[in-house]
Amino acid sequence: MRRILITGGSGFIGSHVTERICAAYPEAEVVVLDKMTYAADVHHILPLIANDRVQLVVGDVCDYDVCRRVIKGCDVVIHAAAESHVDRSFQNSMVFTRSNTLGTHTIMETCRELKVQRIIHISTDEVYGEMLDGSCDESQILNPTNPYSASKAAAEMIVNGYRHSFKIPVLMVRANNIYGIRQYPEKLIPHTIMSLITGRKIQLHGNGANIRHYLAAKDFAHALVMLIECGESNEIYNIGSPDEFTNNDVARMVCKEYGADFDTSIEYVTDRPFNDRRYSISWEKITKLGWRPQHSLPVDLAGIVTWYKENAVHICRRAGIAQ
Repeated sequence: MRRILITGGSGFIGSHVTERICAAYPEAEVVVLDKMTYAADVHHILPLIANDRVQLVVGDVCDYDVCRRVIKGCDVVIHAAAESHVDRSFQNSMVFTRSNTLGTHTIMETCRELKVQRIIHISTDEVYGEMLDGSCDESQILNPTNPYSASKAAAEMIVNGYRHSFKIPVLMVRANNIYGIRQYPEKLIPHTIMSLITGRKIQLHGNGANIRHYLAAKDFAHALVMLIECGESNEIYNIGSPDEFTNNDVARMVCKEYGADFDTSIEYVTDRPFNDRRYSISWEKITKLGWRPQHSLPVDLAGIVTWYKENAVHICRRAGIAQ
């Protein structure tokens, strides 16, 4: 590989992908295109920038001229940039449509024009919608139920159109909830940890019974490298984990790790307008390539809690959390 672009590479998921790509392709030129919104942080990839392993370009994936400049000469484009917080999508859905749908269209058009040979588009398991029983494989009809997942499903339709009309070599991935260090504290795990650190109640939607699967960011990044090497273009790959927990389960695990009492540490708040009760995907397809998750949330949680404790001052400053 000569040149690899990662959009959104300064964000939570993107930074883990950037680290893995740099390790897997030590001779490649790695470029990160990031708008540096509230959820991005240059500190996530600062060691890689300082060591001249990554070039950070601050720009918008909706800006065609910027995309053309950074994609020119790329062998691989990994499109990870997205607005991803469901609660925020109810407050300002147009931002999600612009970033997630128009941004994807801009990336696909630029890749088509510049004839990029390997494109990975990162979607989400939420495009399948609620799955109360069983699991969805890659052939499941999409049924998004909130503005965020709708914008991601719309992005997939753009990608699908380019795959069929222009035969661009793109594959899509749909992953479970991803966890790890560096996640912005609007998401459940860091929200729970930071609430305990700052002496606030842990707020859970509804009755806390909603169910999600949890996939380690490191396992996800490993899967992307494998797909660069041996994934088939024009295919979709679910990337999942057997770790399935309710929101109550997750909060209880964090409280136990932190040494806090669950019952006195939480408060239940009004649920959002629609909150899918469960997502579940089948990920047998990618296992045929030799990939398996190597991490689990109960094992990793101690290290994650420690990381947030050590970085609490910086996180509070970024998120505007009073200490």
